[in-house]
Amino acid sequence: MAVTNAGRAVVLGGSMAGLLAARVLADTYRDVVVVDRDDMSPGAEARRGVPQGRHVHGLLARGQQILDELFPGFTEEAVAAGIPTGDLGELRWYFNGRRLSPATTGLVCVSATRPLLEGRVRERVAALENVTFRDRHDIVGLVTDGAHSTVTGVRVQGQRPGDAEQVLDAGLVVDTSGRGSRTPTWLEEFGYERPEEERIKIDLSYTTRRFRLPDLSVLNGDLSINPVSSPSHRRGAFLSRIEDGLVTVSLTGVLGDSAPADLEGFLAWSKTLPVSDIYDVLQDAEPVGDGATFRYPASVRRHYERLRTFPAGLLVMGDAACSFNPVYGQGMTVAAMEAKVLAGHLSRGPVPQPLEFHRDVSGVIDVPWDFSAGGDLGYPEVEGVRNAKVRTGGAYMARLQAAAVHDGRITGTFMRVAGLVESPQALMSPRMMYRVLKGSRRGKQTAAA
Repeated sequence: MAVTNAGRAVVLGGSMAGLLAARVLADTYRDVVVVDRDDMSPGAEARRGVPQGRHVHGLLARGQQILDELFPGFTEEAVAAGIPTGDLGELRWYFNGRRLSPATTGLVCVSATRPLLEGRVRERVAALENVTFRDRHDIVGLVTDGAHSTVTGVRVQGQRPGDAEQVLDAGLVVDTSGRGSRTPTWLEEFGYERPEEERIKIDLSYTTRRFRLPDLSVLNGDLSINPVSSPSHRRGAFLSRIEDGLVTVSLTGVLGDSAPADLEGFLAWSKTLPVSDIYDVLQDAEPVGDGATFRYPASVRRHYERLRTFPAGLLVMGDAACSFNPVYGQGMTVAAMEAKVLAGHLSRGPVPQPLEFHRDVSGVIDVPWDFSAGGDLGYPEVEGVRNAKVRTGGAYMARLQAAAVHDGRITGTFMRVAGLVESPQALMSPRMMYRVLKGSRRGKQTAAA
């Protein structure tokens, strides 16, 4: 059965990238349909399509700013609902086993679980009159014209027994179906080239448990405690205050290392971290629920912008274009930035030119990809090209983090860049480089004393 309606856009995938794409498309299209295989009804449970949903998530500062632009009052409503927030630079950050000097940046960190944050965005999108959800529907394939030069719709099928396949005609299809996206396969079937893929194999693991603390004062007012993994200290963790007075703790391992999910093993593993803060907080904490482990084999970037030809009426965003190592917390924020790119292209016409769009999206991806890929290539075992840019950047970042232990101004700038609010050039100004050089020397003298 075909369902037709002029002026329709279809979004493949209803996670954050898909929701934000739908929000932007709703300003242009009369009808926006979001298709997802999961149950999208209200609720705060982690979805099957987001396997990392139970683990600590980061919404970087730029992502929070864009959510407030797309959904006015979003952060205020989150605070009113009891979601903890704080200044990104004032969190308890540890790099290479040493705490960075705190800094007030004015950048808001929203500390909510992924299901709750995504659920609040979904509520705002679902409230738009021209957006509908086709949840519990499988995406069967794309529909094109006879020459495969234009995508004209999507074939979908409900998951209930006896559900018939349907065709959703569309003027524009946006693939936000995640790292398992079938667009490369579809392109090949239609006679196009597959995009080049870049992979950084990190074999990351997250093991997460939730706890109720007998007294939140044990956190000393901190929203989060983050001993970040590094080549010198490979085990890391994120402890975040979340909704309902709970804390969630994700222990991170790289290159095959993984914390146990059982309580005894979890606590024992936390004692092996480079600092004792996490274990100290959890000693008297009450566990809430069971532990869960998630493995992330590799960051994957698909270079659609390098293709010579691409069918009209199809765009790729979110993890379908680039899946980042989640330890850097970039995915949701990059999806928000890509939604802004989409809005800019839609302002020039309802069907963006795909290669131009993908080139602009690639420009958004470049900085966070260099940041995370460069960090992962700091591990000697990780395969990848270590050109002069990567080697120089890694050496400078090590000096910068050492200097930030003593200099809050460096911490503040670093957080603004890591939060994707400022350009990396802010870390390379003559004044900043002088502070880094001076501070890193001080760090060496302190360590030798």
